[in-house]
Amino acid sequence: MTIQLLTKKSGPTISKYIYGHFAEHLGRCIYEGLYVGTESEIANVNGMRTDVVEALKHIKIPVLRWPGGCFADEYHWKDGIGPKETRKMMVNTHWGGVTENNHFGTHEFFELVRQLECEAYVNGNVGSGTVQEMQEWVEYITMGGVSPMAEERRKNGREEPWKLAFFGVGNENWGCGGNMRAEYYADEYRRYQTYVRQYGEDKIYKIAGGANVADYHWTETLMKNAHWMMDGLSLHYYVHPHGWEEKGSATEFTADDWYLTCEKAAYMDELIRRHGTIMDKYDPEKRIGMIVDEWGTWFTAEPGTNPGFLYQQNTLRDAMVAAITLNIFHKHADRVHMANIAQTVNVLQAMILTEGAQMVKTPSYHVFDLYKNHQDAQLIDCFGELPPHVTSTASQKGGQLTVSLANFDLKESASLNIVLDTAVTVKEARGLIGTEMNAYNDFDHPETVTITDFDGVTEIEDGVKLSLPPMSIVTITMACHE
Repeated sequence: MTIQLLTKKSGPTISKYIYGHFAEHLGRCIYEGLYVGTESEIANVNGMRTDVVEALKHIKIPVLRWPGGCFADEYHWKDGIGPKETRKMMVNTHWGGVTENNHFGTHEFFELVRQLECEAYVNGNVGSGTVQEMQEWVEYITMGGVSPMAEERRKNGREEPWKLAFFGVGNENWGCGGNMRAEYYADEYRRYQTYVRQYGEDKIYKIAGGANVADYHWTETLMKNAHWMMDGLSLHYYVHPHGWEEKGSATEFTADDWYLTCEKAAYMDELIRRHGTIMDKYDPEKRIGMIVDEWGTWFTAEPGTNPGFLYQQNTLRDAMVAAITLNIFHKHADRVHMANIAQTVNVLQAMILTEGAQMVKTPSYHVFDLYKNHQDAQLIDCFGELPPHVTSTASQKGGQLTVSLANFDLKESASLNIVLDTAVTVKEARGLIGTEMNAYNDFDHPETVTITDFDGVTEIEDGVKLSLPPMSIVTITMACHE
């Protein structure tokens, strides 16, 4: 089959923030995963795991969302500042009922962001917090002059304000964030966002808590009543092939499960189109970003682990979900301004798994590595019909064309000609080439699924041709010539 890429007719910019991540106080994501404390024997800088930070920097993490998730709407930020030995403890009622010591708080988060060289996305507490509490947090973070919260920050060791790029006004307020009706939350959003003050020169991008999956009434209500007061509206969607009650094993599944999971991942396209159509009615210029700040696979927790910690292995199937979903985000880059896979370390569709001093990169991590050239590149228009079970995306930046393809057929290769309107030279082709659908990396076998060179691409007169193996995700980079 043949597809044509029109490099001279670029589409919207694929925002780097589509490649965002999410770190909640949940299980071993923060503690043990990202933060081990300064007294740990595990290599760290100011308590942040050196190996994890370096791995995330390698995939160019652009933004990190924190502290939740459901945790955000029971988090009171003043409990997480000041000397660690005097910080108030709390019970993490959503995730395992464990005691949270609040040793990782605002200062630690912004230290992590500094080390990662990424932007900060902070989620505020609407469900159990007050307007004053939210206002004072923003003041504490961003106020450079003289004010009560700025002085409190200085007392705790930070003279200069931090940059707060994104702020979420509540989370899942239709559920764990307060069980609110759309009409009620719309009014609460209007009230709370009023006090997310602009203390510095940097604009804070305000994100309203959006819909759960296909709740189009929620989107309609929020857009109708508050669209001029928001910069972004969130959307949450998780893939569990057999539904919420029977999520299934992350590693033991059938071929039918594989295809059903890929099909459920592709449902993201319909969700974005339908929610986007509602947003278009009130925001035809697409000023407001759709912020898919929770997405990914959600399977049953690994046997022998705390079910409230949501620890799951990560197979080639998860990698395929990541590729399918990222391709969809690219397609809708005019509306999708940010996305945050759930979650960064040791929780759900994680980039990284840790156990003590050991660390392993998951298949999903490698997809983010393969796709990192698409960050802030221009989407390329693509015409033609792809082979069955193949999904693709293409972008260009600085004279370089990047094409990523995924073949989720379990048995059949896919032959494809890519016709271009410019001469190209293939610079590199790399990919995840599957052998077993449930292959994964563990601490004894950390490179069972890893990126390898792909030699199946051949330059032809008007482009390139390739044979895409089954269960494969491949990225081809090409230099464009006039």
